[in-house]
Amino acid sequence: MAEQHTNNSQPQPALRRELKARHLTMIAIGGSIGTGLFVASGATVSQAGPGGALLSYALIGLMVYFLMTSLGELAAFMPVSGSFATYGAKYVEEGFGFALGWNYWYNWAVTIAVELVASQLLMSYWFPDVPGWIWSALFLGLMFLLNWISVKGFGEAEYWFSLIKVVTVIIFIVIGVLMIFGIMKGGEHAGWQNWTIGDAPFAGGFSAMIGVAMIAGFSFQGTELIGIAAGESEDPAKNIPRAVRQVFWRIMLFYIFAILIISLIIPYTDPSLLRNDVTDISVSPFTLVFKNAGLLSAAAVMNAVILTAVLSAGNSGMYASTRMLFTLASEGRAPRIFARLSKGGVPRNALYATTVVAALCFLTSMFGNQTVYLWLLNTSGMTGFIAWLGIAISHYRFRRGYVKQGLPLSALPYRSGFFPLGPMFAFALCLVITLGQNYQAFLEDQIDWTSVAATYIGIPLFLLIWFGYKLTKGTKVVKYHEMDFPEYKA
Repeated sequence: MAEQHTNNSQPQPALRRELKARHLTMIAIGGSIGTGLFVASGATVSQAGPGGALLSYALIGLMVYFLMTSLGELAAFMPVSGSFATYGAKYVEEGFGFALGWNYWYNWAVTIAVELVASQLLMSYWFPDVPGWIWSALFLGLMFLLNWISVKGFGEAEYWFSLIKVVTVIIFIVIGVLMIFGIMKGGEHAGWQNWTIGDAPFAGGFSAMIGVAMIAGFSFQGTELIGIAAGESEDPAKNIPRAVRQVFWRIMLFYIFAILIISLIIPYTDPSLLRNDVTDISVSPFTLVFKNAGLLSAAAVMNAVILTAVLSAGNSGMYASTRMLFTLASEGRAPRIFARLSKGGVPRNALYATTVVAALCFLTSMFGNQTVYLWLLNTSGMTGFIAWLGIAISHYRFRRGYVKQGLPLSALPYRSGFFPLGPMFAFALCLVITLGQNYQAFLEDQIDWTSVAATYIGIPLFLLIWFGYKLTKGTKVVKYHEMDFPEYKA
């Protein structure tokens, strides 16, 4: 455990448990509300129809809830900043945890670069003549500074970033409801008739729903950050379960209500919804609805909100990857230099390394070959799903081992009520989404192997790291009776 390494001798600095319950809840909610909701939600309604989009998001939301209850049980019992990488090593196999940790670190380091590219495009809305790299450098510096100061600095920034997103969604839902019921103008053509146009409510059939399920999966990525933050949470036995319980309903309400309102106000055949491009905020379904309501400054406001979402994702990415690298180093799975902490309990060496890698990934998008950047992006997208698979496997084996050793379930600070169906359902659905990322390529007469390789490269990369470690170290799957369950101390 990371904390054991830092707490063995009293003078050594340790991670500070300064994240409060409000921080944890907002970190998890904020992790799943971003461009996926603000921009891509319109494309999901146009592709699968209103019913297909709602059903896909509800199904993926249920899967994410099961994953959150699994992670909640693990994180409340053993709140460490390495989260599922540590659980994977202790309850599945050491090499499995090693691969999960390094893949997750890489995933977020690349994600920071992606958000820096998006920030350029968003700032060009207001300042078209300013070189984009200036904004990226500025925002990278801001993310670095928020994480360099203290964990409280990160927590407060993430709380306010997330609050802006949450308030925007609530205002959107309220205005949408007022338009639908004719209290506000702009909803003259709103209503269930939009669900009866053409092939609605399920346009595009099963294949369209699979495509939307994948977009939904990407949209919900980030909810697992609560597991990383557990290592620096105040009273994790109480705050982690509370955050898990609140997060699901809030996320589901936001997504389900927002998509329902979009589908009732804007027909799924509207060509504006077909666009799915962060470079043009005017086609965000949120902007379209606000404009229908007569709020003419909607585009500028939504641009600011989406910029907040981008900065929030980058800030979270910087935190998650830094803590993961710190834990890997603390457990002897990365160079020890990254396990050092500042007097304020911040792993600054790990932060420096993450910032450099994020900057290098960003430079490939600017000065290098665009193909390199796209491959980095594809490998990173897959690792989020692999992390979810890791959570489901780790929880299943953790609970089986815990029970086999005769330990009382009543002693767990939080217990998932859906075991074993919860992790099994989440694993199966997540595996289908992971393997189905580019299934259309296999239905073509001539398979485009370059496209297939670009999509699935994350899977062989994960397996290579896992089995490379396994062969080098000679590690084996942990037997249930050999599992270590450190006694929980509140």
